[in-house]
Amino acid sequence: MVVGESGLGKSTLINSLFLTDLYSPEYPGPSHRIKKTVQVEQSKVLIKEGGVQLLLTIVDTPGFGDAVDNSNCWQPVTDHIDSKFEDYLNAESRVNRRQMPDSRVHCCLYFIAPSGHGLKPLDIEFMKRLHEKVNIIPLIAKADTLTPEECQQFKKQIMREIQEHKIKIYEFPETDDEEESKLVKKIKDRLPLAVVGSNTIIEVNGKRVRGRQYPWGVAEVENGEHCDFTILRNMLIRTHMQDLKDVTNNVHYENYRSRKLAAVTYNGVDNNKNKGQLTKSDSVEGIRSPLAQMEEERRDHVTKMKKMEMEMEQVFEMKVKEKIQKLRDSEAELQRRHEQMKKNLEAQHKELEEKRRQLEEEKVSWEAQQRMLEQQKLDASRTLEKNKKKKIF
Repeated sequence: MVVGESGLGKSTLINSLFLTDLYSPEYPGPSHRIKKTVQVEQSKVLIKEGGVQLLLTIVDTPGFGDAVDNSNCWQPVTDHIDSKFEDYLNAESRVNRRQMPDSRVHCCLYFIAPSGHGLKPLDIEFMKRLHEKVNIIPLIAKADTLTPEECQQFKKQIMREIQEHKIKIYEFPETDDEEESKLVKKIKDRLPLAVVGSNTIIEVNGKRVRGRQYPWGVAEVENGEHCDFTILRNMLIRTHMQDLKDVTNNVHYENYRSRKLAAVTYNGVDNNKNKGQLTKSDSVEGIRSPLAQMEEERRDHVTKMKKMEMEMEQVFEMKVKEKIQKLRDSEAELQRRHEQMKKNLEAQHKELEEKRRQLEEEKVSWEAQQRMLEQQKLDASRTLEKNKKKKIF
């Protein structure tokens, strides 16, 4: 969301930030079209860069601070932010919550006129009204109208007034990473960011840059020495986009949600809209305190969690018992197989011993037979010799 008086360069800065023609001669900025009242206008554009798609929604507030009487000129802006919170809360309450378009305002760029005299009462009042609802980043618009010394003095004065009036601007997250903490410190030291917007390409020393031509030189948009444009762009798109979303979701939206639900009765009727009417029949207790309902829900949740814990413990014990039983069964099976193999080995050993014994017996008997045969041969040869001698004589 961009907020600021007409002519502070909101449309030009948006075009410069996202390198898009969101506002062009055919479709001029809201301040050129609407002059009378503060009317919140929303524009959506799909940005593609390096294969990454970003659906950007710009909320502009033309006519802000232009009226003679600016009483409650911030009301349309707060109503718009609350309506987006309401849409998200309703989406959360549906049965099917898979498709929840997040149209909440994650960041508000508040443009401060480069007057050099601090914040106007309107600036202070507006930021006080919105600092509980959205992340506010204060910007000094058209910073090229100030000298560097004037700009530094103006920044110190604005930050001093913001602290005096206890305005809560966006707080950068603390981190343990040394490089990130240096980056955050650098951004904090340069708050509020002094920005210059331009879509005009100017050639400076043979280099084409976006900037504004003056008699004394060129104010370059993307030169860190000239303005804080690059710091703002990197912070919004690269380094702190997710944190802006997280703060919106975890802080601003939760605060809205708790305030909204605190005003709702037991049966879902808004207490503020139903004063003096019974929300239930006379025989029923009627309205219950949301805190009591939350306490009862908490107790139910604790009971449910304990029950789930007991069931999980029972399942765990059962699984452990099953595992132990399986281990015992496998151990018994291994023991049985070991015994069986032992018996088989013993039987094979006995069989081999028996075969060895039989072999020994057969060997002994064969040797005895051989000796007998040898003796018989010897006896036969002796008998032949005797017979030969008898025939000779």
